[in-house]
Amino acid sequence: MIERKCLIKSVDMPEERQSVALQVAADAIEQYHVEKDVASCIKKEFDTRFGPTWHCIVGRNFGSYVTHEAGCFIYFYLDQIAILLFKAG
Repeated sequence: MIERKCLIKSVDMPEERQSVALQVAADAIEQYHVEKDVASCIKKEFDTRFGPTWHCIVGRNFGSYVTHEAGCFIYFYLDQIAILLFKAG
């Protein structure tokens, strides 16, 4: 596995779930090379593990303003790739 630089920018999520998010994202980035596929992989894994409805945005340049359930939000970078993962709905 490739060692990636991680920078958490904003979080409202228990530490255990944060660790899962970072690992799932790193695995998805290794497996897929298209951002929408990475996002889909992360979203599906979180829906399976923690119940619906998770949303995931992956990219190098995007803006966002979202509402999320308490304890279900993380925005972080793995290397130069930004990942926004949150539960709503």
